[in-house]
Amino acid sequence: MNNTNPVLPSFGEAFKVWLKIALYSFGGPAGQIAVMHKLVVEEKKWLGENRFLHALNYCMLLPGPEAQQLITYIGWLMHKTRGGIVAGALFVLPGFLSILALSIVYALWKEVGLVQGIFYGIKAAVLAIVVGAVIKIGKKALKNEVMVGLAALSFIAIFFFKIPFPFIIIAAGLVGWIGGKVWEEKFLVIKGHGDKAGSDEGLIDRLVQPVKPTLPKTLKTAAFWLVLWLLPVAVLLFAFGKANIFTQQGLFFSQSALVTFGGAYSVLAYISQRAVETYGWLTPGEMLDGLGMAETTPGPLIQVVQFVGFMGAFRNAGTLDPIVAGILASLLVTWVTYLPSFFFIFTGAPYIERLRGNKNLTTALSAITSAVVGVVLNLGVWFSIHTLFGKVGELKFGALHLPLPEWATMDWGAVFITLVALFVYLKLHWDMLKTIGVCAVLGLLIHFFIN
Repeated sequence: MNNTNPVLPSFGEAFKVWLKIALYSFGGPAGQIAVMHKLVVEEKKWLGENRFLHALNYCMLLPGPEAQQLITYIGWLMHKTRGGIVAGALFVLPGFLSILALSIVYALWKEVGLVQGIFYGIKAAVLAIVVGAVIKIGKKALKNEVMVGLAALSFIAIFFFKIPFPFIIIAAGLVGWIGGKVWEEKFLVIKGHGDKAGSDEGLIDRLVQPVKPTLPKTLKTAAFWLVLWLLPVAVLLFAFGKANIFTQQGLFFSQSALVTFGGAYSVLAYISQRAVETYGWLTPGEMLDGLGMAETTPGPLIQVVQFVGFMGAFRNAGTLDPIVAGILASLLVTWVTYLPSFFFIFTGAPYIERLRGNKNLTTALSAITSAVVGVVLNLGVWFSIHTLFGKVGELKFGALHLPLPEWATMDWGAVFITLVALFVYLKLHWDMLKTIGVCAVLGLLIHFFIN
């Protein structure tokens, strides 16, 4: 930052960082956002805190995987469309390859002790990364008691009352917009959205200024990505009809991509019910195994859809080899799941950038950011409960939902690894790769010699 003539990082330098983020992105959206924040904001200082939150807020409002959309947004800020494509595609690639390999192993052999042991350790390590994300984002966003209150209400609403994520964000935005008019000092928290100077800025803030979008260019961009997204599905429908397994999956997962508000967790029940009960592509137990794969491999949790597609095509391969059918389904499902994200970013981000500095928007986004902290905390708690306990029930009182972990199923091995991860990551400040590596080794030892 002391460089008198600062320049944006080269495409090659950015490529290395996007790849690093992709390889480190364990733990669902909370962990993935933490990885991005640490590398892009804290270490590289390419992006200021406020602009990072500005981009994150937009991505949280969209259907689809918010972490993948966020890295696409940042890549677009740095190197326009090619930067966004590379950043977004790289983010998905390690998870795609991992789940493809695991799906093949699962379909053929089901149980592989070495893989189970490694994932057992990684799953616990992820909790430390999520805790770190909540602490860091919370410190930046929760500047006063009003913002803390909004975060707490957001957590209670989504965790205990299962209120849909879009409603929480819309309510937070309205509270912020109204609150900014009557109590500005408490709601104008995320400052600097449009500032050209200030202590909270990165290279992008200093060097990249928004360009006014035009309607013709927006329509052209939208048409390009819509055609790219839907053309394979249209071809399958025309060539093979609606009864074909690939057509069914193309249509179903294209629809699913548009209802995944609030991240993967919010749509897993919908996908599980349809995939298991309506289509019979896999069993309930297999759906949980697939979720375990997605939770313990790099990339978005929504990548579980790849496993669902693979198993469905593997069992309904027709004249194709089952493994070949599964691979083709994996490619198709991944395509229709992530193409909408590029559509939303490349058409909407130019307008979102132009709105930086608008006071009404800033107070609304301040409230939304606080609500997002509550949502991230919700994801962390959900992930923690299902990592540390073998069985988790639920107690309902009207609209109130209380998770009830069965204490007899406490996984003490996972507790031990989690405590080690929290100590080395938060206290000793080890980097993520070293933390994950140590926990993977501990997972192998516990899996083979204790469990």
